[in-house]
Amino acid sequence: MFDAMLPFWLSIGLLSLAQGVVVLLPGRLELGAIRTLRRRGWALVPPLSVIAFVLVARAAEQASAQSLTYLALVAVPLLAAAALLELGRFARPAAALLVPVLFVLAWADRSGLAGEAAALALSALSCVALGVLLAAVTPPLWLGLGIVAMALADTAFVVSDLLQRPNDALNAAHPAAGLPRLQSAVLGSAIMGYGDLFIAAALGGLIAATVGSRAQTRAAALTALLAVLFDLLFFAVSELPATVPVAAALAVLVLRGRPAVAAILRSAAPLAPDPAAAAPPRPSEARSPAAR
Repeated sequence: MFDAMLPFWLSIGLLSLAQGVVVLLPGRLELGAIRTLRRRGWALVPPLSVIAFVLVARAAEQASAQSLTYLALVAVPLLAAAALLELGRFARPAAALLVPVLFVLAWADRSGLAGEAAALALSALSCVALGVLLAAVTPPLWLGLGIVAMALADTAFVVSDLLQRPNDALNAAHPAAGLPRLQSAVLGSAIMGYGDLFIAAALGGLIAATVGSRAQTRAAALTALLAVLFDLLFFAVSELPATVPVAAALAVLVLRGRPAVAAILRSAAPLAPDPAAAAPPRPSEARSPAAR
């Protein structure tokens, strides 16, 4: 396999572009039976994922990192298959056959660029599935606030240097038998956290569920552009919260770029009204003016 090490600027640039691709990939999930699960509280998932990781990992760094790497080893391929089967924007049943191919490649070439790209694809697709599900059960206003809150929490931990040690432990953890590490995205000489892909998928799921695919394409391009520009700060610092460009893209869409997105996010109403509630009354139930 091709094992040449990419320079950092190219590695981190490609990972930033991957964030934009992740915004592009989520589809829209019809609520159906999961309508009863819709709660504002799901918006806490993005920020709490950062906070819980830091608190738990700092309490038992090595044990937590090893547990997460095995959790990712099982959950990531299953979620990636779900994204390719049903939840992704370009889902096709036959596409799920890519999952074992990517997994074998990531395992066989764990230290090579091809293997790292395969592992990145699996992690990104698993985030797509999570983003679609989260967008389906969370009212749009609250999910938007959750995305912003996650970026703020991530930034606070990076600035206070509370995230470095847990991240180092997680990035160093690997399962037995040379199995692929799927708990973070590694490409060349750069590493991006799983949460940085997850927040991009949450944004993509939000846009797909509210405005549609055309706006989602623009959101993906904007996210990739802001992420690449944000990478320029690496000339001054060694660590950056990669969740920030995603939250910034959402802010641009709401405040300047997409009035339709702004209108939806200003409302805490459900994404899709109940068809029964939206249906016109039956003739026997309609009241005539004389009956008032």
